[in-house]
Amino acid sequence: MNTRYDAVIIGGGVTGCATALFLAREPAFDGTILVVERDPTYEHAPSAKATGGFRQQFSTPENIRIGLFGVHFLKHLDAYLSVDDETPDVGFRENGYLLLATETMLPSMRENNASQRELGADVHFRDPDALRARFPWLRTDGIAGGFLSDSNEGYVDPYSLLQAYRRKARALGVEFVHDEVLSVEHEGARVTGVTLARAGAVACGVVVNAAGASGAPEICASVGVEIPIESRKRFAFVFECREPIGQTPLTITEAGVAFRSEGKGFISNISPPPERDPVTKDTEIEYALFDDLIWPALAERVPAFEAIRQTGAWCCHYDFNTLDENLIIGPTPAYENFHMAVGFSGHGLQQSPAVGRALSELIAFGEYRTIDLARFGYERVLAGEPLREVNCY
Repeated sequence: MNTRYDAVIIGGGVTGCATALFLAREPAFDGTILVVERDPTYEHAPSAKATGGFRQQFSTPENIRIGLFGVHFLKHLDAYLSVDDETPDVGFRENGYLLLATETMLPSMRENNASQRELGADVHFRDPDALRARFPWLRTDGIAGGFLSDSNEGYVDPYSLLQAYRRKARALGVEFVHDEVLSVEHEGARVTGVTLARAGAVACGVVVNAAGASGAPEICASVGVEIPIESRKRFAFVFECREPIGQTPLTITEAGVAFRSEGKGFISNISPPPERDPVTKDTEIEYALFDDLIWPALAERVPAFEAIRQTGAWCCHYDFNTLDENLIIGPTPAYENFHMAVGFSGHGLQQSPAVGRALSELIAFGEYRTIDLARFGYERVLAGEPLREVNCY
C-alpha cells in the first residue's frame, strides 16, 4: 500500500464502502482512496447482521428522502454496482413495511404519512377492516389501523449488499486494507493523516470516520472531538410457526416488535427497554428478551404465533446515538477535512446509498448537491438540540 492517499475512510462496513464507491465514481474527484477495516469478517457488524430493511416511513423529511434514494439505488443496481456487465443480486424483496398504530399514535403517524406521500413515498393508511382483509393472520384488537407501503419498501440480504459495494469499489480503484487506525494526526485546522497499527503512518487529504460502534468515538477522541455514540447490542431471533401464514411485510407492532418472513420462517427483533440496554461490546445473546418481550407481543398480534419455535439468534452492535438516535454526518467545526458518518442507531444499511453519495459530494464539492443533510451535522450535538423521529421506531 502507499504512504499517502487523497482520502482515507475508516471503517469498511456499508457506510464506508458506499462512500468509497460514490467518491470513486465522482468525475470531480480523481484522487486515491484507502478503506481501513479492522475486522473484515464482519462477525458482529450490522453491515452483515442487520435485518436488511429499506423504507421511507420516517417523520423527518431528510430521512424520507434518504429512504427514497435507497430504493432507487436498489432498483438500479446495474447502474451503480455492476462489474464486467454482471449485476449483483442483493436479495431485494419488495414485500413492504406495515407500521401498526393505536388511537393515541394515529395523529402523529398521519402527519408523518402526509410528509411521506408529499415527497413521493407509496405509503397509505389502512383501517382495521382493510388490514384483516389483506392479512387474515393479523389480529387488530386495540389498534386503529396501520400504514402499509404498496411499493418501494422491503428488505435485502445485508452481507450481499456489503460485498457488492466492496467489489465495485475495488473495480473503481479503491484500495482496502485489513488494519486498525490508532489515531488521526492533525496540524492546525486540518487533519494530515492516520497512524495504522500495522502499516504505520499514512498521510492523506481527507479522513472519513465511518467506524461505527467498534471505534467511531475513539477515532473522534483522537482529534479532541466528543460524540454521543455508545455501543449497544441488538439481537435478531429466528423462529418457525406451526401454522403457515405465508409471506409477510416487515411488520412493526404498536409495541415496537418487528418481524418479517424469511424463507419458511421468520425473523424478529426489538429495541430493549433502557434497563435492559447497557453499553457493551460483548456478544452474549440475551434469549430472555424473546421470551419476555417479543413472543408475547407477537402472539398478541398474530394468533398463529402462539405456537412457534425459536430456531436461532444472532447479535450485532449498533452505534447508538444517545442524543436522538439519528445520523451525525459531515465535518466538525475544528477540522474541515475530518468528516464523520456515525450514530445510525440501526438505520445504517438502508441509509448507506444516500449517505455515501452525500459524503462524496462534501469531499468533491464542499457542499451537498442532492439531499441537503445539514440538519444532521455535528452542530446540533454541540448545541444539544436533538432531531428525533416520531412514532417511526
